[in-house]
Amino acid sequence: MATQLPKTDVVIVGAGWTGLAAAKELADAGQRCVVIERGDWRHDASNFGAPEEHDELKYARRKEHMIDTPTKTLSFRNNADQTALPMRRLGSFLPGKGLGGAGIHWNGQLWRPLPSDLEMRSHYADRYGEDILKGMNVQDWGMTYDELEPHFDFFDRVCGTSGVAGNLNGETQDGGNPFEGPRSSDYPNPPMKASPPLQMFRDTAEQMGYNPFHMPSANVTRAYENAYGAQLHPCTYCGFCERFGCGYFAKADPIVCIYDVVKDHENFELRMNSQVLRVEKSEDGKTATGVTYVDENGREVFQPADTVCLNAYALWNVHLMLVSGLGTPYDPETGEGTVGRNYAYQTIAAASVFFDENVWSNPFMGAGALGMTIDDFNGDNFDHSDLGFVGGGYISANQTNGRPINYHPTPPDTPKWGAEWKQAVRENYLHHVGIVCHGSSVAVPQNYLDLDPTYKDAYGQPLLRMTFDFPENDRKMSAYVLSKAEEIARNMDNVRAVSTVNRAAEGEKYSIVPYQTTHNTGGAVIGSDPKTSVVNRYGQMWDHHNVFVFGACLFPQNLGYNPTGPLMGLAYWTLDHMKNDYLQNPRPLMDA
Repeated sequence: MATQLPKTDVVIVGAGWTGLAAAKELADAGQRCVVIERGDWRHDASNFGAPEEHDELKYARRKEHMIDTPTKTLSFRNNADQTALPMRRLGSFLPGKGLGGAGIHWNGQLWRPLPSDLEMRSHYADRYGEDILKGMNVQDWGMTYDELEPHFDFFDRVCGTSGVAGNLNGETQDGGNPFEGPRSSDYPNPPMKASPPLQMFRDTAEQMGYNPFHMPSANVTRAYENAYGAQLHPCTYCGFCERFGCGYFAKADPIVCIYDVVKDHENFELRMNSQVLRVEKSEDGKTATGVTYVDENGREVFQPADTVCLNAYALWNVHLMLVSGLGTPYDPETGEGTVGRNYAYQTIAAASVFFDENVWSNPFMGAGALGMTIDDFNGDNFDHSDLGFVGGGYISANQTNGRPINYHPTPPDTPKWGAEWKQAVRENYLHHVGIVCHGSSVAVPQNYLDLDPTYKDAYGQPLLRMTFDFPENDRKMSAYVLSKAEEIARNMDNVRAVSTVNRAAEGEKYSIVPYQTTHNTGGAVIGSDPKTSVVNRYGQMWDHHNVFVFGACLFPQNLGYNPTGPLMGLAYWTLDHMKNDYLQNPRPLMDA
């Protein structure tokens, strides 16, 4: 029998971006918050500091900051006719573990959604007719960009985002993204520097009639005090962002930006190395009573709480709902049920550009969000009338790193090993830049999450099972956007060769093996209709009003941007309604 602890006001599952933000905001509102994190403590002087942290073998190859698949994993298949098999080593995506979650090893690319992204079904139906969305589960989010904008703005001030505004209070600004939604204020910090290849991309894109701008970055460009009073320092362009923690306090992360200002709060408690097994429900099933977890000593413990916040990684939030019996599981055969519905990913393609010896890229001077971008082919920023697909993606020349193990750019037709390969690496290392096409992913009925009937995890629970393949819509979209990126690449000066990669190419199945992006979305989507969403527009479960859900699992489909900005805007939106409405009178905030 589980050991029962004294009741708390709020129990929060997960100590990443959304979990620590929830703890800070709710603790300040007078709620006693217990945060339960299954990973390790990591905030001592030796954590993240160079040169120890700059160990590419340990962190980039052996993935020290990510989940341990022998303990926590999922099974995967491309379609329902296949038998799913467990993911035994990390590949396509890299969920984090420990204090700060995946917010420790992210790149810091910080976007807001386009206004039309949040009203995707109604927007496309109004502009092109319903037929363009045939066969898709595309949905509106249930709130508008204007409603979320104050919360996007606040998160920019938490992170000290660097960039150039393109739309300031409805007026287009030079040097920014002209397609973005209106901002109530400029970025807190100026943009990152642009290396020579990024300048060449900018100049070429402008000559072709496009609208290049600096990628918005949570790699801070000057000394900065954030909205909570935390101190951040200027980026050193060391090239160790993605898969690494930042020991310079220059990349915004949940520890530096939030944990350090809440850790001593009288209403805050953090419990590490504790695996939540399930959310417990009341006898009538209408509310949650708390969570049961295995603590660091291997004991099974029940933590009662008035309110339960699910702030784990997107996939694990859905898994926890399924094993806890929260909501109704999605049935792909009938289309009924919502938990596990609308799983989506990200559709990535890329072009590699090889310059002659007159262009020096010096890739070792990089940063996670050092990029020059165009948004002309993202969302519905271009006419989709005769293209046969919806959605799009941004095109960005990025200079993130030149680390010696993973960074070996070679032109097409180079041998994969041997003397010729070594010579090609030597000749091209300093004269290369990558251009990424970061594409959207629509939700379709055949892509979903459920419980595996065969495989169990280390705690005896069924694994989460992922059924996913690239939708035909996204294959067409990716090919189109990549063709635009390749055109830009070939128009740049001093280019010797261009090669492309498109993992969603016609006929190629999605593979869980090669890394693509840690942008898993959906499965517990937000909306205004309980028949097609797990939570209402406030992030509150329809079936259990004292359970609030956070993270990218809320996305009804994935937009062309990285998810951290949108999911944190949603988080602060939910927390605002919790603090100012729900906690004074706990109840459903919308009628089902």
